[in-house]
Amino acid sequence: MHIPDGYLGPMTYGPLGAAVIPFWAAAARKLNKTLKAKQAPYLALGAAFSFVIMMFNVPIIGGTTGHATGATLVAILIGPWAALISVSVALIIQALLFGDGGITAIGANCINMGVIGVFVGYGVYRLLAGSSPVTSLRRLIASAVAAYLSLSVSALAAGIEFGIQPLLEHSASGQPLYSPFPLSIAVPAMLGEHMLVFSLVEALITALVIRYFQKNNPELLLATDPAGTRLRAKEA
Repeated sequence: MHIPDGYLGPMTYGPLGAAVIPFWAAAARKLNKTLKAKQAPYLALGAAFSFVIMMFNVPIIGGTTGHATGATLVAILIGPWAALISVSVALIIQALLFGDGGITAIGANCINMGVIGVFVGYGVYRLLAGSSPVTSLRRLIASAVAAYLSLSVSALAAGIEFGIQPLLEHSASGQPLYSPFPLSIAVPAMLGEHMLVFSLVEALITALVIRYFQKNNPELLLATDPAGTRLRAKEA
């Protein structure tokens, strides 16, 4: 899902790069007010986890890659704004030091995986989890469904960005200057392979880690629970 350089034209990567800046600024303000000293290590661990899991890239049709991101899991554990920073840091390091994702596409990748991925995942999780106990089966299912939808929607966003390039950026003769695949190819390629493979992997990893914390450290799940749900052992 990392978009390389040369696949998005300036009419796309420019606005997306500008669009992510207010999210980073809002996240910085939120964390400055709410992040506690004892939570700082989790922020670093979230970035490290996201970095590692995104390094397992599998090439897919269209010249990009498919992989899990860990965005929903990190959002559940440390909150969405901290997750946005963690995922963005991982993406920036990958682009600058490892060539995984283009430098011009940093904004697009951070929007797709950091903003869309994090907030779709966290929003779906909170909606499905409701006020259920953090140790409940409902929470576990909610985390898996949220992770699946999060990665799928991120892939959809990337597919749309690829697919609009022939419409936005082309020569006088109509030859595409950047990604040559129309929406009819780019969207199914990105969305289909993620929904069939990578989103399932994302859901499984998220559910397994959440289950571990339910059994061994449920207080961590309570730390970012805005409903203030009391810990109960009873299954929903």
